[in-house]
Amino acid sequence: MALDSDVEVMRYIGTGVTQTRAEAWRSMASFLGHWQLRGYGMWAVERRDTRELVGRVGFINPEGWPGFELGWMLRRASWGRGYATEAARRLLDHAFTDMKRERVISLIRAANAPSIRVAERLGERLDGRAEIFGQDALVYAIDRAGWRAQKS
Repeated sequence: MALDSDVEVMRYIGTGVTQTRAEAWRSMASFLGHWQLRGYGMWAVERRDTRELVGRVGFINPEGWPGFELGWMLRRASWGRGYATEAARRLLDHAFTDMKRERVISLIRAANAPSIRVAERLGERLDGRAEIFGQDALVYAIDRAGWRAQKS
């Protein structure tokens, strides 16, 4: 829940503001419910050597969402170390191979340059815009053919 209370971490997530402990709890319950209702969701990401929490990476697609989204959120101390790219790349492979998805998106605020770089490293390209929580977000996307092309 420390993730949800860090101003810099939350800057581009959800409404862009930190969450109280109660709000973070509801958010966590929502993630757990997503697993029950959709069969997929967010995973906790830990360092292998220390088991220290790095952040979360996974899939979301709640009712009314613009598509099947691969998202990531890391603690500030873990930024710039390749964790988001490594974890998201593995999950992107999972989406196309095991889950048989045809298209994956990532919703990113325009000012979030580090997340845009992660999306581009994954092979996602700018594909439009969407309004999320009353704010504009860029839609980065990759389809199965694009994913296959970058694998060869």
